Amino acid sequence: MKTIAFYIGSLTRGGAEHVMVNLASYFCAQGYKVYLVTKLKEEPEYDVPDGVTRILADITEDEETDSRTKNLINRIIKLRAIWKEIKPDIIVSFIRKNNLMAIASSRGLKIPVVVGIRSNPERELSGKAFKTLSFFLFRYAKGIVMQTTVGVEYLPGYLRKKAVVMPNSIDEKFMDIEYDEQRKPEIAVVGRIDDNKNQLMVLEAFSDIASEFPEWSLHLYGDGEKRQELEQRFGSDHIVFHGQIKNVEEKLCNSSIFVLPSKQEGMPNALIEAMAVGVACISTDCPCGGPSDLIEQEKNGILIAVDDKEELKKQLIRLMSDTKLRERLGNEAGKIKEKLSPQIVNLKWEEYLQELIKS
Repeated sequence: MKTIAFYIGSLTRGGAEHVMVNLASYFCAQGYKVYLVTKLKEEPEYDVPDGVTRILADITEDEETDSRTKNLINRIIKLRAIWKEIKPDIIVSFIRKNNLMAIASSRGLKIPVVVGIRSNPERELSGKAFKTLSFFLFRYAKGIVMQTTVGVEYLPGYLRKKAVVMPNSIDEKFMDIEYDEQRKPEIAVVGRIDDNKNQLMVLEAFSDIASEFPEWSLHLYGDGEKRQELEQRFGSDHIVFHGQIKNVEEKLCNSSIFVLPSKQEGMPNALIEAMAVGVACISTDCPCGGPSDLIEQEKNGILIAVDDKEELKKQLIRLMSDTKLRERLGNEAGKIKEKLSPQIVNLKWEEYLQELIKS
C-alpha cells in the first residue's frame, strides 16, 4: 500500500483546500494510506474524509520563542519528524510557504515532493526575496503542478520541465445534481469577500441597473474581510449576503446567472461548479488564464475585462433580458462535466503521482 501525505496550511473553505480534500478522499478510496497534514486548524473547515488521518504540524505555545528564526527552525524540525514517522511515498503540498516548508523539511529523506501553485503565480510568489527563494527550493521538488498553461510560462526555463498543468475536477456532488429548468431571477457570486475577488464591482453594477429589473436579486455566498463593509453599504431585500454555506450547489442550481469578478485567479472552482450545473456565466478574463481556459466566448459563457464595470452592466442587462440566451449559454456550460469529471481528473493525478513515485 502506497502512502500519500497532503500538506497545506489549514482546511478552511478555500479553493485549494477544497481540491486537496477531494484528492485525499479519492486516493483513500483507491486503497492508499492518506494523511492530511496541516499547520493548524481553523474554523470553518472542510470535513476530513473518512479513512484519512489528520495531523496538526504547528509548534505549540510552549515551543514558541521570541525569535522568528528559531520558531521557523522548530516548525521545520517538527514537520520533518512527522515525515519520518509516517514515511510517505510522496508529499503533495499546496500554496506559497507550505511548498517551501514541504521541501525544506524533507531534504535528505528521499521523499519526492510535489508543490502546487494554486493561483496566479505572479501573485502567489509575490515579493522579490520570496520569489527568489521559491525558485531556488523548487529545484529540489520532484514536480510542480500549475493550473493553467499561461501559469507555466511564469516559471524560469529550468523549472518548466518539472511543471505539469492539472485542472481542477468538478466536485462529485455537482455531477449528478438535478436542477429545475425554471430558475429563479437570481444572480449568484461565490467566493471569499475581499479586494481580489472584487465583489464590489458586481454590487455597484447591479445597483446601477436594479431598478430596471425589480424581480431580480443578487446573492453573495462567502465570507471575508470586506463582507461587513459591503453588507452595510449594499445589503437590502435585493442584495443578500449569505455568508459561508454548505449547500452552495443548491443555490447555484436555483440561480439564473453566475458572476466571477476576480482580479486574479488560478483555476476557479466556483466558476467550474456554476458551469457544471448549467448556469449562464460571466467572468473576468483575469490572469493567469483560468477563466479563459474554461469559457469559449459567447458559446458557453461570457468573458469581460478585469474591472470593467460598464461591460459587466451591459452583459447583465443582456442576460437578465434574454431567457433563451441564458439557457443556451447554460446548456453549453454544462458540457464541462465531460472534460472535468472527478474520474478523469483524479485518474490524471493518480497516474502522475505514481509515475513520480516509481522514478
